[in-house]
Amino acid sequence: MSTIPEVHQQDIPRPALSILIRVRGAMPNLRPAEQRVAEAVLADPAKVSESSITSVARQCHTSETTVLRFCRAIGLAGYPELRIALARAAQWEESGHSGAPVTGQISATDSLEDIVSKIAHADARAIEDTAASLDISALRAAIDLLVSARRIDIFGSVASALVGQDLQHKLHRIGLVSFMWTEAHLALTSAALLNADDVAIGISHTGTTIDTIDVLRVARGRGAKTIVVTNFAGAPITDEADLVLLTAARETTFRSGAMSSRIAQLAVVDCLFAGVAQRSYDEAIQALDTTFAAVRSRHSRQIKR
Repeated sequence: MSTIPEVHQQDIPRPALSILIRVRGAMPNLRPAEQRVAEAVLADPAKVSESSITSVARQCHTSETTVLRFCRAIGLAGYPELRIALARAAQWEESGHSGAPVTGQISATDSLEDIVSKIAHADARAIEDTAASLDISALRAAIDLLVSARRIDIFGSVASALVGQDLQHKLHRIGLVSFMWTEAHLALTSAALLNADDVAIGISHTGTTIDTIDVLRVARGRGAKTIVVTNFAGAPITDEADLVLLTAARETTFRSGAMSSRIAQLAVVDCLFAGVAQRSYDEAIQALDTTFAAVRSRHSRQIKR
C-alpha cells in the first residue's frame, strides 16, 4: 500500500472538511459508478485516504478510470489529491470530537438520550459546514440585490416554505416589501408581474422541486434577479439562478422530515437578513423596536391578584 504525506493536527484548517461537503453536493450529478465511489468516501474518509486507487475501485465494483473521473468531477486533479484532502478531513473529524456521534443515523434501538445527542450533533454540523463552505462573494452580491430591490418575492414548498416565511417575516419587519408564496398558481401569478427592479428567491434543499423551478424561470424571464438557496451545486434549480447560496446539510435516517436541511437553510437566510439589516443599521434597529412595541400588548400579561 502506498503512503501519503503525514498530516499534522496543527496544519488542519477548518475548510479541510469542505472536501466532504463538495462530495455530498456533487452526488446528484454523478454517474451511478461514481456515486458508489462517493458513498465509500463519505462512509469512511479515513479508510479511503489510506487505500490505493485499485483497492477503492475494487471496493466500489468499478474501475480505476471511474475513480479518476470521480476525482475530476469534484474538482481535484487526481487520486493523490483526494487522499490528502480526505486525510485532512478525517483528522479534523477526529480532533476535538471524541465522544460525538459520527453521523446522525438514528436506529430503532437508540435510547432517547442517543437521539437527542445525534440530532444535536447533526444540526450543529449542518450549521458549521454551511458556514465554512458558504460563498461570501455570492452572499454579499445577494445582499446588494435585496437592499436595492423594489420588492422581494420568496418561493418554496413544504419545509422550505417554512424557511421562506421566516425570511419574509424578518425582511418585512425592517420595512422591505416582501412576499412569500407557497401555492403554485399564486406563485406563478406573482412571478409574472415582477420586473428588473425585483428579486425572486427560491428555496429548495434538493434543487429539484418543480414548482419552485418553474416560478423562478418565469420571474427570470420577466427580468427579475434570482437567488437560489439549495444543497447541491449542480441541481436543476441552479439553472434559473443569478446567484446560488449553498447549504451543506446531511439528512440521514428521517430524510423526508427535513431536519438538518431546514436548520442549514435557516442559517443562510439569517445571514442574508443580518447582512441586509446591517446596511441600514440604525433604521433596522428602530424598525425592529417599533414592530415589537406594536405587538407587545398581545404578549401574555401578568395576572394581577
